[in-house]
Amino acid sequence: MSLCNIINETTYPIEDNDFREDCKKTLAENGALVLPDFLNHKAIQAVIEEGEAKKGLTWYTKSTHNVYLTNVDPSYDADHARNKQVISSKGCITDDQIAEDSPLRQLYDSPVFRAFLASVLDEEALYNYADNLSSINLHYASEGQELGWHFDNSSFAITLLIQKPEGGGVFEYIENMRDADAGEMNYSGVSEVLAGQKKVKKLAIEPGALVLFRGRNAIHRVTPTQGDTTRMLAVLAYNSQPGIALSEAASKTFYGRVN
Repeated sequence: MSLCNIINETTYPIEDNDFREDCKKTLAENGALVLPDFLNHKAIQAVIEEGEAKKGLTWYTKSTHNVYLTNVDPSYDADHARNKQVISSKGCITDDQIAEDSPLRQLYDSPVFRAFLASVLDEEALYNYADNLSSINLHYASEGQELGWHFDNSSFAITLLIQKPEGGGVFEYIENMRDADAGEMNYSGVSEVLAGQKKVKKLAIEPGALVLFRGRNAIHRVTPTQGDTTRMLAVLAYNSQPGIALSEAASKTFYGRVN
């Protein structure tokens, strides 16, 4: 399947250097890049059908965690921003469950698409995960399921919204809420976020949108899904170094299994 059967190439000339530079600039300025209608309608429908057909394979998780995705620090109170727990719940199917002819796999494996991403993300190259679970995930969020406030450990995230729920499922974020490299965790600012006292930004995302997001220092969440329509989101995970795989512990936590 060629890219012209998956993405709207007329709108998004991803091989064009000027277009790549514009995308790179937007991502650098905003911490987020949204390309609406990146996937064409046929590709969206194919992924929805695959997702519905494989819903029975879904591994569901519900967990509590702090926004830093770290263990509790006993030197702080339970309600302190360092330790305060939020809820995340979702289901997903993994890379080894995505069909070889799926538009998701064809896009993920495309050298042209990968070169576009590397250019926009300012990476020399992007590599698959070395395990057989992590590279492509399709996430499901049914009514009431959400992703709680958190910072990412990785420097970038690449997602495609496949199906939008009737309500909720809104991506909210606040940029520059910490400086992870400098060890500045901004507990006071995070406390205000958790108390609902900070103004948040919302990404307007419709099915077919490609989203590149830098969440290492931007706190973000997805609000609870409302209604009977499941929110479906494809996560395309790459590494800037080859040979990287999830640890067994992380694999069991995220997927309920190891390979």
